[in-house]
Amino acid sequence: MFLGLFFAVLAGLLVGLQNIFNAKVNEQAGTWATTALVLGLGFLASMTLGLVFEGIGLFTMNNMKTWHWFSGLIGVGVVVCLVQGTRLLGPTYAIAIVLTSQLGFALLWDSLGWFGLEKIPFTFQQLVGVLVIAGGVIVFKFSGTKEKKEIKQVQKSMKQYSLGR
Repeated sequence: MFLGLFFAVLAGLLVGLQNIFNAKVNEQAGTWATTALVLGLGFLASMTLGLVFEGIGLFTMNNMKTWHWFSGLIGVGVVVCLVQGTRLLGPTYAIAIVLTSQLGFALLWDSLGWFGLEKIPFTFQQLVGVLVIAGGVIVFKFSGTKEKKEIKQVQKSMKQYSLGR
């Protein structure tokens, strides 16, 4: 269990870091170039590491359903949406919404047993957990709005003062 927790935390760190890097690349290259770069380099890295650690066994895919082959296309949507969300909302707010959405949909798919998942009974505690996280995102978004307005007003006053001299 500890190893699973470690990898989950590490994945969160890497997704947050990748999102920031992707946003910076997007400022210079645009959304589609960023997506191609991210997924292209990811392909090269995963292919290289897969061959190093698994050898030719990397290409053994027994009894895989045809629709599972298209998961890479979902990755295109992930990168494009994350880049745009980060550009429009900022990294922290975008990732908070992504994680809340991810948790909510994972709960839905687990509860319904979709996509080959083992059906897990839906509980009120799970719903409360998702709602608490969603509430946290809302509190995060609207916290400090008064301070932000005051800072903008001070900056505007300083700019007007400096132009008047």
